[in-house]
Amino acid sequence: MMKRMILILAGCVSLALGCVGVVLPVLPTVPFLLLTAWCFAKSSRRLHSWFVGTKLYKQHLESYVQKRGMTVRTKLTLLGTSSTVMLLGFLMMGEVPVGRLVLAVVWVCHVVYFVFGVKTLPAVSRRQKE
Repeated sequence: MMKRMILILAGCVSLALGCVGVVLPVLPTVPFLLLTAWCFAKSSRRLHSWFVGTKLYKQHLESYVQKRGMTVRTKLTLLGTSSTVMLLGFLMMGEVPVGRLVLAVVWVCHVVYFVFGVKTLPAVSRRQKE
C-alpha cells in the first residue's frame, strides 16, 4: 500500500513537471511523461488508463511507445531543447574543464542516440489523422 502511494505521488509530481516542460523549453517534457506513465502503470490501472487517454500523452509519447520511434519534428524539438540546456551548463562551467568535457560527451551521446537509436517515423498529415 505504501509503495503504491509513493508511485502515485511520484507520477503526479512527474506529470506536473512534464506539463511545465511543455511550456518552458528549459525543462524536458518526454522523460517526465515517461516516468508518469511508468509510475501510473505500476500503481493504478485507473490512473494509467486516464493518462494514456490524455492529449498530452498522445502528442508527446504515443508514437514512441507504440512504434518505438519519433517524427523528425519531435526529435528536433527534443534535441533543440536539451542542447540549449546543455549549452547553458557548458557556458557556466568555464572554470571547470572536466565538467565541460563530461557535458560534451553526454551531449554527443544524446545526439547519436536520437539520430541512430530512435527510429524516425514519417510525419502524419492532418488528413491522415482524421
